[in-house]
Amino acid sequence: MSDLSLTILPETPKDAQAIERLHERTFGPGRFVLSAYRIREHVDHLLDVSFTARIGTLLVGSVRQLPICIGDTPALMLGPLTVEPPFRSRGVGRALLDRALNDAKVKGHRLIVLVGDEPYYGRVGFKAIPKGRVTMPGPVDHSRLLVLELVEGAFDGVSGPIQPDWSKAL
Repeated sequence: MSDLSLTILPETPKDAQAIERLHERTFGPGRFVLSAYRIREHVDHLLDVSFTARIGTLLVGSVRQLPICIGDTPALMLGPLTVEPPFRSRGVGRALLDRALNDAKVKGHRLIVLVGDEPYYGRVGFKAIPKGRVTMPGPVDHSRLLVLELVEGAFDGVSGPIQPDWSKAL
């Protein structure tokens, strides 16, 4: 992060409005029709594995994770991960990602899925899910559907629809 002092902290309810404005600036209004947002309509993200990045008091990034199931298997869905454009390519996204993955593993989560670019997320171990093994509500580019095992073998035999973890639904 060069000469800037970056702080990664767990998200709090007070961060919600600033994070929503960040999402609006970086993803625009079209974000609500994406498959991942369809899942987010029904279940809220988990604050204990969702984080903010700040430089001083300035919010420069955010990552959220929400509880889902793949078939009957509990998992997390990572996203959105976003960084203010002037602070991209400075390690902010990677710092958020590392913290989110580490804390999820420490808290006993076994699998994380996301919709994203394999060249970026593959650097931390995400792999493409074979086409047809899982489905999502609405259209999705299956080459962008990725999984990370936090516990070796956690994805073995897992298949089915990705849906909100209804036990944690709003």
